[in-house]
This record gives sequence, C-alpha cells and structure tokens, in this order.
Amino acid sequence: MKDDMTDTTSRDKAAFLAVVKKYEGVHDQSGVLALDPVNGPMIRHWAEAMGDKNPVYTDPEAAAATHFGEVVAPATMLQVWIMRGMDAGLTVNTVTGELYKHFTDNGFGSVVATNCEQEYIRPLRLGEVVQYDQLIETVSEEKTTGLGVGHFITTLVNIYVAGEAGRELVGTHRFRILRYTPHRKKPKAAPAERALRPRKVVNKDNRAYWDGVAEGKLLFQKCTACATPRFPFAPGCNHCASLEWESVESAGAGVVYSHVTMHYPKFPAFDMPYAVGLIELDEGVRMLGNVLGVAHDEVRIGQRVQVEFVTHDAELTVPAFRVVGEN
Repeated sequence: MKDDMTDTTSRDKAAFLAVVKKYEGVHDQSGVLALDPVNGPMIRHWAEAMGDKNPVYTDPEAAAATHFGEVVAPATMLQVWIMRGMDAGLTVNTVTGELYKHFTDNGFGSVVATNCEQEYIRPLRLGEVVQYDQLIETVSEEKTTGLGVGHFITTLVNIYVAGEAGRELVGTHRFRILRYTPHRKKPKAAPAERALRPRKVVNKDNRAYWDGVAEGKLLFQKCTACATPRFPFAPGCNHCASLEWESVESAGAGVVYSHVTMHYPKFPAFDMPYAVGLIELDEGVRMLGNVLGVAHDEVRIGQRVQVEFVTHDAELTVPAFRVVGEN
C-alpha cells in the first residue's frame, strides 16, 4: 500500500510539473508603457532616500561636464520606471497570474522573493518613456528549502525606449521567487539556556569607540584637518584623506533615519521580531542600533531617540536608542 501511495504522489508531481513547465518561454506582456516618463522629482527622491549625492543625477550644470553630458537616472532605478502601483501591478488577468494560480491551487500558497539580477545597457535620460516586455523564463523542478518544499519561478523583463531605429534595449530585470508549502512546525522544545549575542570585534581602528562604550560614552570621530565628522571609526577621512582625527562624545540624541524589523532568520539570543534603526545623531553621523520604547511595528522615521547603553552579559554592552518625547 505504501509503495502505491508513493507512486501516486510521484505521478501527481510529474503531471503538475508538466503543466507548469509549459509556461517556460511564454511572453506574458509586450510593449507595456511606463506610467511616468523618467523625471527629476522621482530621481531626487530616490537619491535622497539612498543617500546618493552624485550631482550627475540632480545638477544639470555638473552633469553637463561629465561624459554623460546631461542629467541621467541612477542605473539601479531601472525597476522604478516599470512599477505599476499597488492596484495596476496585480497579475490576476495575466499569464503570470494564471501560472501562480496553478501553484496556489496545488498547495504552494506561500511566496518569497529570493533574488533579483539587473543588467544596465545605458543610462536613462530625462523625458524618456520606457516600455517593457515580460516573459516567464524558467520554472524549476520541486526543491526542498529551509522554508519548505516548492518551485522557483524566474521572470525576465526586457526594458526599452523608442528610438529612430525602433526599440532600443536599455536594461534587463530578472526576478526570482519561490512558491512553496511551508514545513510543518515542530513541537517547541523545552527552553534552553539563553544563547550569547555575537561578540564585539575590537581592533586598533575602533578601540577608542568601544573604550567609550565601556565608560557610558557614545563617541564618533572628527577629522582634525577638515572637521568632518564620521562613523564608523576608520583610519582615514573620506572627505580629505587625512589620517589625523580625534574622538568626540555625542549627546546621544537623534532621529530615526530609517529602520527595519528583523523576523528571520531566528537567532536564539534575540527576542524576535525586533527593530533595528539607522539613527541620525544631531551631530550629523549615523549609527545602527536597536530601537527601544515602542513595539517593533510602531517605529517611524523621524521619531526622536536618545542613546541608552544595554548590558546583555558580563562581556557585552552596546548602545541602543530609546524613543523619547511625543512622536
């Protein structure tokens, strides 16, 4: 009886794979126009969010002096121009949506993006309107992963602009997801002794910083040649290349510049989920640290924070940042 069941399962899997494999190489969409032309405001917002101060993206005069000759969009904005928005981006009535429904109907209802690969042929210029074709490139055989059992689906988007000689390829965007059935959760074992957090790494460049932490001080560096503040600690100044510097104690006050909530992978030493913030201190440098005082899903960009030194064990004390005031 067991052998019969195994054979039936194998036949079902083979039949399912034969169905989804037929979608390989199928063009899903062709000649889809972007909702907006390449434009300065979107480029500026992107550059500010990414902290990219290259003037070739925002300053016409500076860009004219480069080999580009004019303002161009950052290459990594390639996908931005083809995004369709929350509603317009739904794949319900597309070939891709049809493929995804096969997976959902056969028990592969969970999905996670695994990786993205982009190729940049040339930069995009202000005013250009991109269009794209999308095809389903590959559907893998069944794979067992740490998340569960499923199939990897790869789509390829070719991105063009219209030119005098027809469409000109400017880049490609290859996107891979895993459609899977999660592993069954194992019964929880008895709680083990609390694991230790990763140990700090102290070297000659950052020793002054960790000495400050041991004294309850939050230090950053300041170049004594050009007065540029910097963090993390490094041997030389990124602004003027001077090797001369001094330690400066921060008041520890700042704002949440960006943040992320850690859900996975699970680390025994941490109470998950937890929030990690990129904190912009009032002195102008940015530091990473846990955000305390509010739930992980209540952390917001712009919240005022104050440093708080947290001791996790006899050998590890690190700075964290507690939300303060009425945010």
